[in-house]
Amino acid sequence: MVEFRRVEAPQDEGLVRAIGLGSAVLFVLGSIIGSGIFLTTGTMAAALPSPTLLMLAWGAGGIIALSAALTYGEMASMFPGSGGVYIYLREAFGPVLAFLYGWAALLIFFSGGIAAVAVGFADYLSYFSPALSTERVLWSVATPIGTWSVSAAQIVAVVSIAALAAINYIGVRSGNRVNVVLTIAKVGGLAALPILALLSSNAATPQWVPVVPDIARPVAAFGVAMIAVLWANDAWYCVTWIAGEMRNPQRDLPRALITGIALLTIIYLVVNLAYLYALPIDQLKGVSRVGERAATALVGSSGAVFVALTVVVSTFGCNNAAILAGARLLFAMARDGVFLPVAARVHPVYRTPHLAILALATWSSMLALSGSYEQLFTYVMFASSLLHMLGAFAVFRLRRTHPDTPRPYRVWGYPFVPIVYIVASGALVINTLAERPTESLAGLGFLALGLPVYWYSKK
Repeated sequence: MVEFRRVEAPQDEGLVRAIGLGSAVLFVLGSIIGSGIFLTTGTMAAALPSPTLLMLAWGAGGIIALSAALTYGEMASMFPGSGGVYIYLREAFGPVLAFLYGWAALLIFFSGGIAAVAVGFADYLSYFSPALSTERVLWSVATPIGTWSVSAAQIVAVVSIAALAAINYIGVRSGNRVNVVLTIAKVGGLAALPILALLSSNAATPQWVPVVPDIARPVAAFGVAMIAVLWANDAWYCVTWIAGEMRNPQRDLPRALITGIALLTIIYLVVNLAYLYALPIDQLKGVSRVGERAATALVGSSGAVFVALTVVVSTFGCNNAAILAGARLLFAMARDGVFLPVAARVHPVYRTPHLAILALATWSSMLALSGSYEQLFTYVMFASSLLHMLGAFAVFRLRRTHPDTPRPYRVWGYPFVPIVYIVASGALVINTLAERPTESLAGLGFLALGLPVYWYSKK
């Protein structure tokens, strides 16, 4: 149960407090729903060809994300400033781990997420203009670690990131309005898929048994599928980063987290059920544009056009929310003196951390030019799960080190709910390291590079 007490108003950071509870809930949905729900189920089915286990994976992902929301909600109510998780880690464990979190967000999981979603946006935009597809390679260059190729879709991805950076540069209100409109549109588009499955004469009942498919190492396969599920649930923490621009963050931030993720889990389960009614598991395996294929099977080519347009709107809106939030993390780090000091500047007219927006957009664009969609989201999820698992330990430490700090919300089910999130995230980290070692080690390498940068910045 959420309980509230009177607390002091949060410190003014020079930003505009323009985001209320309704907008914050839509921000949670908008920052999470991107390309994952439309692109990952086919990849999951290739590794785990069982309708029952696929639905179980999506349900488990929702439970993990909800346990994270409940856990982080307490810390969000304690420290309602820009930067979110970065601040919680700083207060619980000191500046080094907090810096590594921000460093990883900039170089790995958050900028990588923006890049992956932008590539997904471009991939679906190519439905309307095939010349913009990932198949159209513009140039290839031999490098010591392999051939680097850039497709037309990657260029489109960079252009979309630049456009969203411009929207957020000119004001938090413009960025928030775009997020509200696009989130409502994408949720409406997702809701149409189960309705189509109910009304279509082409829908067929999935084969729920046998539950465990005849494959080698089904437990490991379930773990691989969970990488995709948690990628589709990732970015739930973004709303904590924009607390400095919420009207009443102590009250609204925990509510937005819990309400948004509960709604998200319901949406994902219903949409995946529609996929399974539209396509037998053998036709689902390995399909990249699963939303498009399912709609085509249900109502023909008009369904594919509708889904493709929904994904374009969804991915564009997701990255709008991501750029709005991510820049606030860099702003908080710069204000603490552990990132480029200019990123702490607030634009004198637009009242936005404009240079932080430009820094995040620039690096995300470089990542979009570096790899494929699947490579990017695996690279993202390992680092994100590792660091947010460590962040969940902060709620235990803060109970000991900050017992008198006001907590307008206390995590329900303490200590069991935080433990659920920590154990589930730890299992995913270990499985990802075993099944995707290249991407996982790359993430660890980038994380380790942050230590000398931190020491140099402090010096």
